[in-house]
Amino acid sequence: MTAAPLFRRIEVAPAYQKVADAIEREIVNGRIKPGEPIGTELELGRQFGVNRSTVREGIRVLEEGGLIRRDSSRRLQACLPRYSKLATRLSRALVLHEVTFRELYEASIMLEVASIECAVERATAENIAELDDNLARSEQVISDPASLAERDAEFHVLVAKASQNRSRFR
Repeated sequence: MTAAPLFRRIEVAPAYQKVADAIEREIVNGRIKPGEPIGTELELGRQFGVNRSTVREGIRVLEEGGLIRRDSSRRLQACLPRYSKLATRLSRALVLHEVTFRELYEASIMLEVASIECAVERATAENIAELDDNLARSEQVISDPASLAERDAEFHVLVAKASQNRSRFR
């Protein structure tokens, strides 16, 4: 009879993933800003001490994630991920992890409450005026469900804006 192993196998990430992770870390940490050049595949290969095909594969991963793009001259530069790609990947992840609608709803309520609390503390006079205007316009369309839904969605965006949190919905 053999004893249960004490340790799990060590999983070594492929070199292209290490390249992608290193570049992503610099972008996420803000050391490389959106629009700034990343360098050529050849330069990156030299810096990382890997061949160009390894860099190319790492770049492909980052392009798919929306963190890098090629400009008109095919030069690599950092960029902000596009919401549409994030939404697709997030939807896929939620399905694969079997997250229920109820769980997602409960999480969104917690975020909404946190946003409201921050808005109460940080709202400017301009934010309050925008919220007042939204409420007045909502009262005018109370009998039109489609228009009211638009004003309601706008209201939640205005609350998030009033929270002064840069990660708010834009």
